[in-house]
Amino acid sequence: MPQITGWESAQPVPTHHQFNHFLAAHNGHLYMDDFDLMQMFEMSPVPESPLPSPLELVYLPLIRWRIAEMQRIFDEVIDEVGYAGKFHYAYASKANAAEEVIRTTLGAGAHHEMSSTIDVDVAKLMVERGLLQSDKMVICNGFKPTGSRYAQNIRDLKRYYHANTIPIVEDLSEIPPLIQSQLPFEVGLRQKSYGNHATIYAMDDANSRFGMSVADMLTAADYIDASPNLILRIYHGMVGSQITSEEAFKDRLTPPMQMYARLKKQHPDLTIFNFGGGMPVPQTLDFDFDYKQFVRLLLTTMQTICQEQGVDVPDVMGEFGRYTSAEHGAHIFRIVNDKTNESDLPWYIIDGSIMSSFPDVWALKEHFTVLPLNHLDKPFQQVQLGGITCDSDDVYPPKGSDSPLYLPVDTDELYIGFFSVGAYQEMLGGVRGSKHCMLPEAPELIVDKDSNGQHIYELIAGQDEKKVLENLGYR
Repeated sequence: MPQITGWESAQPVPTHHQFNHFLAAHNGHLYMDDFDLMQMFEMSPVPESPLPSPLELVYLPLIRWRIAEMQRIFDEVIDEVGYAGKFHYAYASKANAAEEVIRTTLGAGAHHEMSSTIDVDVAKLMVERGLLQSDKMVICNGFKPTGSRYAQNIRDLKRYYHANTIPIVEDLSEIPPLIQSQLPFEVGLRQKSYGNHATIYAMDDANSRFGMSVADMLTAADYIDASPNLILRIYHGMVGSQITSEEAFKDRLTPPMQMYARLKKQHPDLTIFNFGGGMPVPQTLDFDFDYKQFVRLLLTTMQTICQEQGVDVPDVMGEFGRYTSAEHGAHIFRIVNDKTNESDLPWYIIDGSIMSSFPDVWALKEHFTVLPLNHLDKPFQQVQLGGITCDSDDVYPPKGSDSPLYLPVDTDELYIGFFSVGAYQEMLGGVRGSKHCMLPEAPELIVDKDSNGQHIYELIAGQDEKKVLENLGYR
């Protein structure tokens, strides 16, 4: 079925229409939460007026809402099924490592997951600022080869900054440097578990560069138990991304849960089952996933497996990247031209680039929600979008897509937004980097709320022509 990416009718959008939990139409304008998006261009909330287009919008309250919502769901299901373990929410920083995102996730109580040496530098800065407290776990995923800067930086983080630094071992060779450091590390083991497998040993067939086989997992656990300074604390099993069937997600996680119980019998210090990332999040309006039902399936299956094996149930950890940060990010454009060009559908041309702003659109044929900020109370028509670059792939919907795109017929000062683009897109496109066709990076408006619920704003300038040329070596 085609994905629903926006309003799919020639009729105007009824006032007070709710598109999803944070986007709604009121009096012809689009609201994000309680924020009138057109005010950015009609009566700018910051001294710089009017705000420029294109514009990146960062709406931080949605990050806090997502974290609180998942915590609430786990709390309710834990109570409902009588689960004896706790839930730990970790933010997977690779989804969006911007400073405002990291400080918001930490402020909302999330643990911190990372995957590279510069991630460690970010963690050090957050410790120095008092944002990364000692009660929070720092989960160190990714390859940590002997002698690498990442491996050394993790040891430095443990030695000088943060007591709760937990390396997740990807390979047997990562264990000796931890032992030789003589630092008291809690560690985790990552299994080669990506995909759908029927049994524990079937996971060995996973075509994944991450994690270890069953045999290596058992060997690694024995090494850790024999080490004077290491404690095995976390089992990590990542099975996929954006899995939108609750039952299928649980089925994929069943062999990892069985492997956890097997390890727990021999290694009682193991207390946390980390099911990795993969929690789906709505990027389009047809999203259908029951988070509470998934959590219920996950916890009850774990209860059954642990009871059968005669071990205590673990605490459960999730690393939420896309789920945490997708919805807080939007990218706003103005329609600068509309032309039929003797095409089946009229072309609406935006004042920016689709493919450089959202690389997943052309690389993976990904869909995102696209809605107008104004003229919602006027007639719509089916159109196709084109970016301002000279690239044939700078279009939306993606080539080959069956999803229709409807936008207002009236294009006078028409602004549109791409929504749920806060995860991966800017990181993949390159922050402060020169873009395809040398388009400068747009300014960014960060919106938050103070303790009284009033909006507060920070505007970060975009690139100018000089900076773009300097990035490319023209000095």
